Amino acid sequence: MKILLVEDETPIADFARKGLEEQGFTVDVSSDGEDGFHLATTQEYDAIILDIMLPGRDGISILKGLREKGVAVPVLLLTARGSLDDRLQGLNLGADDYMTKPFYVEELVARVHAIHRRHTGERLTIRTVGDLRINLLTREVWRGDSPIELTSREFNLLEYLTRVPGRVYTRTQILEHVWGYYFDPKTNVIDVHIQKLRVRLAREGEDREAVIQTVRGAGYRVAAAEAAAP
Repeated sequence: MKILLVEDETPIADFARKGLEEQGFTVDVSSDGEDGFHLATTQEYDAIILDIMLPGRDGISILKGLREKGVAVPVLLLTARGSLDDRLQGLNLGADDYMTKPFYVEELVARVHAIHRRHTGERLTIRTVGDLRINLLTREVWRGDSPIELTSREFNLLEYLTRVPGRVYTRTQILEHVWGYYFDPKTNVIDVHIQKLRVRLAREGEDREAVIQTVRGAGYRVAAAEAAAP
């Protein structure tokens, strides 16, 4: 998932970013409320972790502005201990959850997964496409009964492509969500990772595009039914 973390305390921001990235998240970090609001309204994120006390524009104002603009991205608020009024105001304005500081990064990761599942309606931790199974929490992958070892980047790429089987994901979308920054449009980094992923997923004698299909001039997709068929 691609996460926006808006936190002005550098030690906390670094701690949270590192913990999230170790679990496969792509993280953009902002330390200023105005900049955070700009990113939240101009970029596409799967979730936002938002501190309430920020320079420039506070977290409650950012949350209110997002909901007024119809931005429905899940938001997890970070609050100081004892700030009950802020938590209640945030929840009433449309925050999906909150955590008090200091916190354990394992709990932060679990709560981000939880608000994302509630937002998407994906209640299970196991995603299944044909005979392809992906455990979103343990980051394990199988085809049938055979486990498949993937690198962190390969897992993130597969997770993104299987979110909506049959949907075509463009190169720009893949770069933004899996790599988290913009590349030269002529880069072959996506093609290289797609090819590696195909090799890892392929069965003997199987067409190389059996799981991940190339849509010429558009991008890549995992077919809704046929792609992962035995």
